[in-house]
Amino acid sequence: MIFSYCRVSTQRQNLSRQIENVLRAYPTAIIIKEAFTGTSMHRPEWMKLMRKVQSGDTIVFDEVSRMSRDSEEGFQIYEELYKKGVALVFLKEPHINTSVYQCALDSTISKTGTNVDFIIEGVNKYLMALAREQIKLAFEQAEKEVSFLRTRVKEGLQVAKENGTVLGRTTGTTVETQKSKEAKAIILKHSRSFGGSLDDGEVMQLCGVSRNSFYKYKKELMA
Repeated sequence: MIFSYCRVSTQRQNLSRQIENVLRAYPTAIIIKEAFTGTSMHRPEWMKLMRKVQSGDTIVFDEVSRMSRDSEEGFQIYEELYKKGVALVFLKEPHINTSVYQCALDSTISKTGTNVDFIIEGVNKYLMALAREQIKLAFEQAEKEVSFLRTRVKEGLQVAKENGTVLGRTTGTTVETQKSKEAKAIILKHSRSFGGSLDDGEVMQLCGVSRNSFYKYKKELMA
């Protein structure tokens, strides 16, 4: 079975990019979706997947940070799944796929039964240590990127606050789109209610908006 775990940190983020990337590479992948807040590491869908996967299965991630945002936890999970016989694929970090890790294991040099074996043993240990280090570095980099992003957001909010910028939308305010502005201009110019020569139906057709939108704009103009 091929599974894909797609995760976002908040409900406001969108999973579509991750899903598209995965299905482009693995069209038959079973998508597991999850969203959790930055203040909680509760991941019920991930825990279900961890219990479900068996030896021979594959889990695909868009990037390593989707598996874990903590380097220590990430490496532990990686080794646990690898030992279970589950293949791990990271689309943006293919150098740490379990197939690469397995290749490092398979590439160990056979011993000769001579004193050279001491050198061979050292080389084999180095290859394994190098593979493990690459995996750890990938998780550590993902953790640093998350930390860096949080810091930049906090700094940006602080600067905006110091400059007197009002963040977010004030309660009770609305955002006026370009389409609504154009429609209101037509209503003001042509509607009989504002000194024009056309009735509501004619103005509505001229604006190209729905009946509800038309009367909403008209009401706002009369307010």
